[in-house]
Amino acid sequence: MSLDTAPPPAKQQRRGTPPAPTGLSAAARWARRAPLLPALIFTIVVTQLPFVATLIISVLRWNSLDPDNRGFAGFDNYVAVFTDPNLRSSIVTTVILTVVVVVVSLILGLGLALLLDQKFFGRGLARTMLIAPFLVVPVAAALLWKHALYNPEYGLFNGALTWLWSLFGAERPPQPEWISDMPLIAVEASLVWQWTPFMMLILLAGLQSRPMDVVEAARIDGATGWQIFRYLTFPHLRQYLELGGLLGSIYIVQNFDAVFTITSGGLGTANLPYTIYQTFYQAHDYGQASAAGVVVVIGSLIIANFALRVVSSLLKDEVK
Repeated sequence: MSLDTAPPPAKQQRRGTPPAPTGLSAAARWARRAPLLPALIFTIVVTQLPFVATLIISVLRWNSLDPDNRGFAGFDNYVAVFTDPNLRSSIVTTVILTVVVVVVSLILGLGLALLLDQKFFGRGLARTMLIAPFLVVPVAAALLWKHALYNPEYGLFNGALTWLWSLFGAERPPQPEWISDMPLIAVEASLVWQWTPFMMLILLAGLQSRPMDVVEAARIDGATGWQIFRYLTFPHLRQYLELGGLLGSIYIVQNFDAVFTITSGGLGTANLPYTIYQTFYQAHDYGQASAAGVVVVIGSLIIANFALRVVSSLLKDEVK
């Protein structure tokens, strides 16, 4: 006997299940996005329009001290940025300053992060005090180092040398002119002091995201502290080190406050932002200053692109 089989019924919506969402109408999409429009317009006006104006000025021959010689210069201003001895020297100084500050800050920040990752009495207070330099206004930090620490007459460094020499009965302790004798190191030291807490925070966040069960298993298997750091902790912190280095580079490349306040760009410490300031406000060469500014922005964007990739890879790892 054959049974009549009915065709399988179409999928029915379960009772109580909301209907599948349909495409939003144009009016609904506009209603959702309209509140963001003022912020978008403000961002474009504040950031993009000035940059477009800078791009236009960078291809012009425009010096207010020579108003009759004004016109289209093409890429001459960009060629001058890389061929002018002062600008080329400022680029080299910027690279040296950025690399030294970032590397030293990362090393010190890693040491402090490893210290704060341990449990000890007063860890919260120590963490707050170590973060404090990063919260100081950059100009105030530069003034602090210039007058309170570096001053050869009443600065803390020379006062400490005088006290140490007095312990051994010496009559003439060394009183170096810190800014005059080592100008670039003086600027780098102030920036390292201010940026080490930033690196410490990033690396401390990385340390606290470690899989501790793997670390405990390694300890049970007899791994030493150095082996745990070398084979487990350091590979885990690699992306955080890259992120700290890239973000620090973005900001330090554009640093102006420390160079302007401590040395006024003298004694071979003029970096690219300070040279742009000199070209624009002292030489009044708006075209060449704008071209140098565009070079700084492009370099910052390249570094920021790598930073965003590192951040996206970190987020993907957290999702997994």
